Amino acid sequence: MSLFQGLQFLTTVNDLKTLPHEGVEVAFAGRSNAGKSSAINTLANITRLAYVSKTPGRTQHINYFDFGNERRLVDLPGYGYADVPERIRKHWQGLLAQYLSHRDNLIGLVLIMDSRRPLTELDRNMLSWFRPTGKPIHCILTKSDKLNNQEKVLALRTVKAEFADDAMITVQLFSSLKKQGVDEVEQVVGGWFAAAKERQIELDPTGGDSIS
Repeated sequence: MSLFQGLQFLTTVNDLKTLPHEGVEVAFAGRSNAGKSSAINTLANITRLAYVSKTPGRTQHINYFDFGNERRLVDLPGYGYADVPERIRKHWQGLLAQYLSHRDNLIGLVLIMDSRRPLTELDRNMLSWFRPTGKPIHCILTKSDKLNNQEKVLALRTVKAEFADDAMITVQLFSSLKKQGVDEVEQVVGGWFAAAKERQIELDPTGGDSIS
């Protein structure tokens, strides 16, 4: 069975103090309406594992999903133009910045961007919070089925060029509708978990089996 097809919902939190202490996690983040929930559902091959809404910004908490063996996927609140009160918007921003900058359990960020409108100011904010950690980032350019071949090449080339000097950032095209790009995401995220396990074994040879 593939990595994501074992994914199960674990818990929802709205306070960084209540985050799990053990294990490692990969975060999925994206601008409202960029297709983050659809991407998670497609990867897991479950229609409604992550809630998909036509109203942007419905994900208002940090949702945890479990891969097993103390490995987790973290679905972060959608950010952007959601029609929500300013106090909630500020709460999201503070939550995301703090989590991405200081969460030790976090081993990598999957940044979801609409392939037709990548690298918005909000996307760049997310990157500015996480890049200083030195941990890997994988950019998924969603809704690629809405582009023709020439547009796909241009979108991919443009984002790759943005990060040409940063080996910790990788980029791919993705389509939830056509289920394209699933294997590439799985390879990247699986590689992060494998690397985390190796680091744990090096630090504590007797306790390395908790991540597999």
